[in-house]
Amino acid sequence: MAKARNMKTSTFTTNPPSPFFHLLPVTPLTTLLFSPKTNRLRHPKLCSKHPLTLSIFYLSLLFSFTFLGISILTLIPSFHDSIPCSTLSPKSSFSPSFLASLSSTVSFNNEDDQPRLSTSAMVPFPAHGVAGNVSEAEREFWQQPNGEGYEPCLDFSLGYRKLSARISKEKRRFLVVVASGGLNQQRNQIVDAVVLARILEAALVVPTLQVNLIWGDESEFSDIFDVAHFKKTLQADVRVVSSLPSTHLMSRQTIENKIPHEVTPQWIHTRFFNQLKREGLLVLKGLDSKLSKNLPPDLQKLRCKVAFHALRFASPVQELGNLLAKRMWIEGPYTALHLRLEKDVWVRTGCLTGLGPEYDDIITKIRESQPEYLTGRVNMSYIQRRLAGLCPLNALEIARFLKALGAPSGARIYSAGGEAFGDSRALQPLVAEFPNLVTKEMLARDGELSPYMNKSSALAAIDYIVSLSSDVFVPSHGGNMGRAMQGHRAYVGHRKFIKPNKRAMLPHFEDASIGDAEFGSIMRELHRKSQGQPEPRGYRRNRDVIAYPVPECMCKHNGGIF
Repeated sequence: MAKARNMKTSTFTTNPPSPFFHLLPVTPLTTLLFSPKTNRLRHPKLCSKHPLTLSIFYLSLLFSFTFLGISILTLIPSFHDSIPCSTLSPKSSFSPSFLASLSSTVSFNNEDDQPRLSTSAMVPFPAHGVAGNVSEAEREFWQQPNGEGYEPCLDFSLGYRKLSARISKEKRRFLVVVASGGLNQQRNQIVDAVVLARILEAALVVPTLQVNLIWGDESEFSDIFDVAHFKKTLQADVRVVSSLPSTHLMSRQTIENKIPHEVTPQWIHTRFFNQLKREGLLVLKGLDSKLSKNLPPDLQKLRCKVAFHALRFASPVQELGNLLAKRMWIEGPYTALHLRLEKDVWVRTGCLTGLGPEYDDIITKIRESQPEYLTGRVNMSYIQRRLAGLCPLNALEIARFLKALGAPSGARIYSAGGEAFGDSRALQPLVAEFPNLVTKEMLARDGELSPYMNKSSALAAIDYIVSLSSDVFVPSHGGNMGRAMQGHRAYVGHRKFIKPNKRAMLPHFEDASIGDAEFGSIMRELHRKSQGQPEPRGYRRNRDVIAYPVPECMCKHNGGIF
């Protein structure tokens, strides 16, 4: 009883220690602190009678907490597989190198281990804080959105999880998908391929990437993406195999490529399930944006799981992208621009380059010789297209836009995208206003980009990685890259994304009576509510959950993945 009373009146209670303490090795110091016997040393009466004992106790306490700090610092890297949801926020207090480690290869102890989604997402370096003597406009430009409490929550329903036990072991039906286009088109089709495999209850063969005729890129899936990670992350949703078994190889395969737009899961199941059940193999081509954007909640979550977790880039690509991102990040905050100034963009949009008649004539002749390249609104004039927001912002317009939003002239800017039509002349107005503009070619050192010079998808992946870590991202035009970056930046911590409201802002570009100060005020007001704050997807036509992950994939409570 005396011993029990001593424990109640001691300075430290006998509540269970912090979870970190069980990680400490047993030493004389830890024994001194956490053994019940040592409570007698801390009893007030004993301490008053034995000053030497008190000194020993405080000295032991000092050494123990020093050792505890060292132990925690040592243990943190080895426990990255159990990081909570808050780690994905750029406001996290973890070091940049630790955050970067989250996007490296996830290790699994054995083949039966389930991957942890909290560590499979590709996360950026932390956003830089706004500090120093800066103007209010500059402070507003670099300030990150608060996210309104939305965090990733891929909480699949009980019915979905019950079906997974059977679908993830499918060995009779196989789906082969051929993905075409550039990197972000390929990503979209791979996402939908996984969803289609789930709908058809089939095993998915690692998608085939069609040779890109425009860029001559013959890369395979494994050249761009981490195949093992892709399989492991999706093993609870669909079975993914590297190749068809010999029992399903056919001398002649039927390729289905006439799929209408906005098809539903019911249409897919009705059209293909019996054929797949009978033949054991289905080959699909031309999936680009064919599957409806409005799917049941579980399939929308699956889309997010594929896009933000399973589609991690292959290690060599990821490592080089991280290296270039680090070279940008270490110098301070930076903006990434996705400039759509390539020749094919001008041809497809039916817009003028802003470089003068010489360049516009080249584009016009190509468009007239290949009218099928012109996308939509064929009977609209250039002026009508531009004012409707259908044209990319050229370098002069994007420079005026950034300056109006408060970007300082010394801001460091990363230019993502392909080679601009007109080369340095096309970029000159932007460089004149923001001289610290760099590309991946300028960031890379001797030979680092050499393995990828004819690999457009790998180069686009490097742009993607560097852009994801930027403090601010601005697309000059719509497109797959902009939509992917919008959703991904929201998903990993609400990084600032500024989508130019071209339809509202371009009339002000034409008004010469507006001074710089007023123009800046107008631009900031037009974009104040659209700078990265979560915007629910709703059920508007063509709103992709990959661009708008709220509310299907992000919610205001801790969901089922972290």
